[in-house]
Amino acid sequence: MRRREAFTLIELLVVISIIAILMAVLMPALTKAREQGQRAVCLSNLKQLQLAWDMYANDNDERIVNGEAANGADGLAPTPRGGHHDGEKYWTGDDIDDFWEGTNLPEEMQKQAIRAGALFTYTGKEKLYRCPTGMRGEMRTYTITDSMNGIPRTGTSNGNVGTRVGSTVLWIKKRTDIRSPAPALRIVFLDEGRITPDSYATHYVNDRWWDPPFVRHGDGTNVSFADGHSDYWKYFGKKTLDYGKKAAIPGRSARDLHQMQPESEADYQDLYKMQKAIWGKLGYGPKYSPVY
Repeated sequence: MRRREAFTLIELLVVISIIAILMAVLMPALTKAREQGQRAVCLSNLKQLQLAWDMYANDNDERIVNGEAANGADGLAPTPRGGHHDGEKYWTGDDIDDFWEGTNLPEEMQKQAIRAGALFTYTGKEKLYRCPTGMRGEMRTYTITDSMNGIPRTGTSNGNVGTRVGSTVLWIKKRTDIRSPAPALRIVFLDEGRITPDSYATHYVNDRWWDPPFVRHGDGTNVSFADGHSDYWKYFGKKTLDYGKKAAIPGRSARDLHQMQPESEADYQDLYKMQKAIWGKLGYGPKYSPVY
């Protein structure tokens, strides 16, 4: 009888080692390709939301949509009566349970909140409100910044009118007020990566973060601008990246991530860049000369 051929133990170990080496080489490339694909979808979503934002302004005599997300109305988007947004329907409804502790409303209630918002007439798709890399169980990852008819912060408004510093209007109620810096330099939407109430909170008169610098794609996040384009936003500071990556952990409490103080010059430059893109300028004397 002919003897059957078989792999020796050494040959099997060699094959397994080769496979392990190939996996180690290929996995980073595959992960990078997957992230680039997800980033592209996210940028497309933001561009379409930005188009909806523009269409709303076209239909409302240049007045921009209420940039706050509703809060305390489980799945609804009631029209505020009084305050900074009197008569202005929220851009999206209340889709959050306990932001601070990272707990969510049922997914169908979150979708209901999106449909109830002022922009859904122009988008018509719930999936546009969520990045593919968003946290599991959350139907929305995008937020409008404070300056775009969100919550006015200290030094940015006088009553219901945005403060004007030179030719820059800090807090925007009408699209025509976005002149200096140009619309291509003023952020409207950003990918926070988790549901957040209100609008993306940012100081104008203080050199620290309010909401954390969410790190969503590689070492940055995606944003859209008032001229209609979307882009990838990269961070460089070590503390910026550390806090941003912690903020993107599903179910993590947000309590210790807010009001982060930069440490290195790179951390401060990340903050300056964000504050200038949101408010148009800084409301204080910076510790370092801004490079952006």
